[in-house]
Amino acid sequence: MRNYESWGRYPKATHDVLRMDWRDMALPPDSGKSMLPFGNGRSYGDCCLNDQGTLVATRGLDRFMTFDAGTGILRCEAGVLLSEVLELVVPRGWFPPVTPGTQFVTIGGAVANDVHGKNHHRAGTFGRHVNRFELLRSDGTRLQCSSTENSDWFCATVGGLGLTGLITWVELQLKAISGPLIDQQSIRYGRLEEFFQLSLESDATYEYTVAWIDCAATGASLGRGFFIRGNDATGAQDRPAKTGGTGLSIPFDLPFALINGPSLRLFNALYYRKQLQERVRSTVHYAPFFYPLDAIGAWNRIYGSNGLLQYQCVIPHRHAEAAVREILGQIASAGTGSFLAVLKVFGDLPSPGLLSFPRPGATLALDFPNQGQRTFDLLDRLDAITMAAEGALYPAKDARMSGDTFRRSFPNWQQLEPFIDPRFSSSFWRRVTGEPR
Repeated sequence: MRNYESWGRYPKATHDVLRMDWRDMALPPDSGKSMLPFGNGRSYGDCCLNDQGTLVATRGLDRFMTFDAGTGILRCEAGVLLSEVLELVVPRGWFPPVTPGTQFVTIGGAVANDVHGKNHHRAGTFGRHVNRFELLRSDGTRLQCSSTENSDWFCATVGGLGLTGLITWVELQLKAISGPLIDQQSIRYGRLEEFFQLSLESDATYEYTVAWIDCAATGASLGRGFFIRGNDATGAQDRPAKTGGTGLSIPFDLPFALINGPSLRLFNALYYRKQLQERVRSTVHYAPFFYPLDAIGAWNRIYGSNGLLQYQCVIPHRHAEAAVREILGQIASAGTGSFLAVLKVFGDLPSPGLLSFPRPGATLALDFPNQGQRTFDLLDRLDAITMAAEGALYPAKDARMSGDTFRRSFPNWQQLEPFIDPRFSSSFWRRVTGEPR
């Protein structure tokens, strides 16, 4: 029996579960409990949870409806995984226009969280490439939504955290590729300001950019890491289009976190030195390039039974370097952090979504083992830095931001309220708004 929890495994929640197996099914009559769609549980916090309410499990909506291999237009049900899309379309010369850091998200979840990827500076968010979708409301109304039809519902639902109703299917415009390979360059750099220089230099000529940073480094080395940039490889490619399975998996829950101060410092120091040359070019399969952690099944278990807290913020360009420096200093001083700390610069392409997270600036994402109040106190300090720099936090990664932090991150949040289905709610929404839905 599936345990319906978020990827961070915090907070814990108790639900009734309704399986949605057919897109023509109606939502159940009012039972007095609120509902929330649940895809594959890859959100980190509580935006996919509805404690003491009902989850509408959508993985049963797993059918492809139409695919035009000439135009790259795909229509599928909302519970289809991105990994399943890749298996279908990559051998036919197409690829998702935007992909997050895991292929195990549902397409409906990608819309509801308006996910972003390594090419935000070129392609913007996932929602920019959605042609249309169907939205099922609790009163039985079915709305086809696009930028020209029910456009207000379209904007509210893209990035709307599943609160406007149930997405039953999505039509998506894919992008053409020559094959499954990426021409990649990995650049080892020694301090934070080099990241911003490399990013500015790379955005004009590289489709994909991102950096791994050593969050344990201090002093002159603070912010050091690897800047990774790449483009879709061109020309004939005969390597098979494998999506990269999970051959290795963490088989059971660990009673304690393997991530701690000593292990973090050791791993990061060794990882930073793994590349002997300053710049290394290679041609790699898309799976390890986009989804390095997908190679390890249930990797969230290494954080122990208390789970993990991911922190992702975005800081406007004018404050980015100073604020990121201050955030990394706080993390290094606390002696905690993650093996996979990621830094990237967002572009200025606007999202269609009312509550979309990406906006121009630098975005930093890290995982923290849940060590109770010590961790929460650190994250509160990071919030203060982010808010002072006029930044924002990402709801899909959050399990603890305050209502004030949410409102400052999304000052237009009340514009979503008229579109929220009266029978839909989430643990996240109640926490940050104080509403009793």
